Amino acid sequence: MNTKTEATDLSLSDVHGSVRAPVGAGKWRRFMAAFGPGYIIAVGYMDPGNWATDLAAGSAYGYALLAVVLLASVMAMVLQALAAWLGLATGRDLAQLTRAAVNPFWGVVMWVAAQSAIIACDVAEVIGGAIALNLLFHIPLLLGAVLTIGDAFVVLMLLRSGMRLLEAAVIGLCTVIAVALFTEILLAHAALTPILAGLAPHMALLSNPGMLYIGVGIIGATVMPHNLYLHSALVQTRHVHEGEKARRSAIFWALVDSCAALVFAFLVNAAILVMAGSVFHAHGETNVQDLGRAFALLSPILGNRAAAIIFAVALLGSGINATVTGTLAGQVVMEGFLRMRMPVAVRRLLTRGLAVVPVVGVLVLAGPAAVNRLLVLSQVILSLQLPFAMLPLMFFAVRLKVLRPPVWLRGAGWVVTGLILLFNFALLWSLI
Repeated sequence: MNTKTEATDLSLSDVHGSVRAPVGAGKWRRFMAAFGPGYIIAVGYMDPGNWATDLAAGSAYGYALLAVVLLASVMAMVLQALAAWLGLATGRDLAQLTRAAVNPFWGVVMWVAAQSAIIACDVAEVIGGAIALNLLFHIPLLLGAVLTIGDAFVVLMLLRSGMRLLEAAVIGLCTVIAVALFTEILLAHAALTPILAGLAPHMALLSNPGMLYIGVGIIGATVMPHNLYLHSALVQTRHVHEGEKARRSAIFWALVDSCAALVFAFLVNAAILVMAGSVFHAHGETNVQDLGRAFALLSPILGNRAAAIIFAVALLGSGINATVTGTLAGQVVMEGFLRMRMPVAVRRLLTRGLAVVPVVGVLVLAGPAAVNRLLVLSQVILSLQLPFAMLPLMFFAVRLKVLRPPVWLRGAGWVVTGLILLFNFALLWSLI
């Protein structure tokens, strides 16, 4: 482990500026050069924790909460756009900027908060992966939780081959997940008109306590705090030519990549909710919050043995994919806040090991039925850590002297920040 000597060391130094766009390249070439980081960020919005929330929403209220999923996605787009903008405008990631603005003690506190969020996200991935292995191969949940440590080695292998291969693997898995979920919708013969109607806000959301609770849960767990740190670093894996014009161009294409990827994430989350609405809610199963129960009900209701297998494959892909986010975010926050480097393999295995311990403990002490409660708890922890990333992001975004985001984007950022803090507080209060 080596202590960093300067706060200005490159973020993700092994791959910093490694993806280049030819000088004078056309729009398509520039878009393809920027294409990728947004999808690594987007997998954080498709993790098993989101699956559980979307299943609960769809099974309980059909398509009525699709509008909330859409709102949550728009809010995520605003904050991730600001994170990408900040990284390219300053040449430093959010963790580096925050550490430079506070004393070493608060740097450690901020790192603990960010690392706690990564571990909480890892808990959801361990649970999702263990459940998927159990459903597909009948591997006991306890053994499946331990086997998810293998995800770390897959990510490490890809990292050694550069960002482009890692991004391609992530996008490939995203495609598998999307195809699987839309296949489920086709098998359920979901009608398009009610789905489109669900995208319009329903007044029942404010008058129905149960609907409000799930709606708050969808928004409250929307933005992963470590995704904000990570996005500000990932955009710097693209080589940016000197000059303000080149930097503005890089920002534009990074925002195009980010928004396109988060639209994709919205479609995946909407597909989970639509599947739950068209399969479970439509057949009277209005309380499906357990991933295992969803698997057990799919084939009997749809009359198709492949339906449950397709669901489990998509869930497994979701857990593996989200591992990438935790691996890279761990590197960004450790180097940014502590100015320290640790071998990627050691750090990743330590983080995943800390996530496996509570899952194994719950399985041993309380049994498989308690695992879903741990999944909910992991989302609450993520909500608690969010202000530690979101407020510094807004602070630095509005203080930029050069390449400052436009007024409308800064204003939208503050509105989204206030709403997410309010929703998170409401979610935490209701759970207490």
